[in-house]
Amino acid sequence: MQHEVICAKVSRYFLRILISLLLSFSFSLFGRVLPVGQQTNFAASAGTTKENEQWVRPAKDFASTRYSELGDITNANVKQLKLAWSFSTGVNRGQEAAPLVVGSTMYIVTPYPNILYALDLSRAGAPLKWKYEPKPAAAAQGVACCDVVNRGAVYADGKIVFNTLDVQTVAVDANSGKEIWKTKLGDINRGETITMAPLIVKNKVLVGNSGGEMGVRGWLTALDLSNGKIIWRAYSTGPDRDVLIGPQFKPFYKMDQGKDLGVSTWPPDAWKIGGGAVWGWISYDPKLDLIYYGTSNPGPWNHEQRPGDNKWTATIFARKPDSGAAIWAYQLSPHDLHDYDGINENLLLDLNIKGQTRKVLVRPERNGYIYVIDRVTGEVLSATPFVHITTSKNVDLKSGRLIYNDEKQPQLGKVIRDVCPASPGAKDWQPSAYSPKTGLLYIPHQNLCMDFENVEANYIAGTPFVGANVRMYAGPGGYRGELTAWDPVKAQRLWSIKENFPVWSGALVTAGDVVFYGTMDNWFKAVNARTGEVLWQFRTDSGIIGQPITYRAPDGKQYVAILAGVGGWSGAIVAAGLDPRDSSAALGFVNAMRDLPEHTTKGGTLYVFSLP
Repeated sequence: MQHEVICAKVSRYFLRILISLLLSFSFSLFGRVLPVGQQTNFAASAGTTKENEQWVRPAKDFASTRYSELGDITNANVKQLKLAWSFSTGVNRGQEAAPLVVGSTMYIVTPYPNILYALDLSRAGAPLKWKYEPKPAAAAQGVACCDVVNRGAVYADGKIVFNTLDVQTVAVDANSGKEIWKTKLGDINRGETITMAPLIVKNKVLVGNSGGEMGVRGWLTALDLSNGKIIWRAYSTGPDRDVLIGPQFKPFYKMDQGKDLGVSTWPPDAWKIGGGAVWGWISYDPKLDLIYYGTSNPGPWNHEQRPGDNKWTATIFARKPDSGAAIWAYQLSPHDLHDYDGINENLLLDLNIKGQTRKVLVRPERNGYIYVIDRVTGEVLSATPFVHITTSKNVDLKSGRLIYNDEKQPQLGKVIRDVCPASPGAKDWQPSAYSPKTGLLYIPHQNLCMDFENVEANYIAGTPFVGANVRMYAGPGGYRGELTAWDPVKAQRLWSIKENFPVWSGALVTAGDVVFYGTMDNWFKAVNARTGEVLWQFRTDSGIIGQPITYRAPDGKQYVAILAGVGGWSGAIVAAGLDPRDSSAALGFVNAMRDLPEHTTKGGTLYVFSLP
């Protein structure tokens, strides 16, 4: 009997390999080119499906697709999903992290105080194996712009690596939970924090800072995975030597060409407190050996205090991971007027564009456009609106420049109304997902506009450096959130689901043609990836702003996991207990969310689902 069970397991094991290889062949045969990260996973998985069954980084793969090849849960059976088990984090603030699954262990990181939990998936109910408490400085909470969130950890070489709010990066032994190293990267007294999830590339831990609203100077830093020592640091502003711009730097557009633009496009010394923080997502193309990431808004928001293009804020960089050397850069929003951070995810896809396979970077941007960019050169192939836009007219593909609408340009002492999208953008940090089966991008985003008034900002280290009065509200149609399915080849929307509140969670798509996402009013949903039909939903104890994942557990079943706990910038009214009568609170977001406390409460719970 035991021999038969073993044989059955082995048969299923090789069957999954065969299916993966056949799918890989069929995608190429029918013109669906796999994302870079998935190509890498297939090559690495020729002898095992283990990589595909785990979740070792928040974006799933280096290409940032958030696509899982697991397909046990399908459109036909997803309605049977049941709660398998849950776990309380004990921290009732905004839960934005993606859980990790490595072997038979799940790892989750909480918001401040950034506790790392390890849960044993090989035992019923996944009991706690160990927890690690980094004990970050309490004062860091006072300089965090938009809730004390953390977007997750990453696994490599037996280590779990994550960031703490007080500007430190920590590596912990994945088996024991013992600290291996801890490196301080910045100073909370200057307004710096870290909320991003790191990425590990070629044994280098890539980390960026937060604090664009505090007058920080943005940077991306590479640490040695083995010991935590700093290898290089690339600043987002300042002279070329600080930005790691050298002979290899060849931006596609003239507006991004020239010497020391990180100084000359600013008033004297303004670049030293000019923002450009790196608090979002990083992708990696192993064939080109390039990392891609974006920089945040310039500081202050009041653009009249910083004439010039303000390089290199609101910019996409392509860099070599070994040295940090910049290869190209493209400024999405030169002289940003409305706090349109450029930190969103870059999905690395090989797509058929006008009859030719192109290596592209697909980017749903805060300024309201979906960019398709040649990731070799930085050329913009298309930039298509996916929300209602009043702040700009278009993107000039010849010059690469965003063409602003002068009527919506903020002015000192004057309220400019109907500014769309609002400062959180058409889409903020919440990451999209891409399916090579459907060829569609699944974008969680918001539908918000605002009234905007410039006021004078004064810089004091470690205090807000904004210079704007903002009041946000629902955009056209009255709804505030949306999940959109987008065809990046045809540059058009296929379907969308409107939600009452911003869709502030990440998206997940699987080989079963199911898309998962969460809502701020407590619903975790599964929808048909091809039609958008809602197939299943589960009500959680708090609003969802986390990142869903899926994995195969030691028992052989596919599971789906999500952290629930409302917060972040959008949910600060609940997580931080803000007064709904103060329309300017949370940099104006409270005005758009004043009814959220009627629909959800604070929370901090991990939910895990499976088929019966």
